[in-house]
Amino acid sequence: MKLSKNFSLSEFACNDGSEFPVELMENVKLLVEQLQVLRDHLNTPIKINSGHRTKAHNKKIGGVRNSRHITAEAADIVVRGVPADLVQETIKQLINDGKMKEGGLGSYLTFTHYDIRSKKARW
Repeated sequence: MKLSKNFSLSEFACNDGSEFPVELMENVKLLVEQLQVLRDHLNTPIKINSGHRTKAHNKKIGGVRNSRHITAEAADIVVRGVPADLVQETIKQLINDGKMKEGGLGSYLTFTHYDIRSKKARW
């Protein structure tokens, strides 16, 4: 199922193989709207390493107990050819410009975390 011109629901399904919860559909749609802004700005494909996670899968991989991944409000992403710290800086600029929603933003060595928590959080 297509969620936007560049993202499909299957990209956000839990990596444990479980079905995407229908009750979280509005959350993932809001997240995808924001990621589409980034995709359009960079004009480069975005790979979703981790989207929704079941509570069990989140615990298994060592995710924090109240992870936004559990509610389908977060994604760990990689933009081919763009270092994670530059992806984070680009998102910060898009937020400052009012083009992306404020939320959680974390830069890791190989990926960037973005979530739509509605308040600023950085790590």
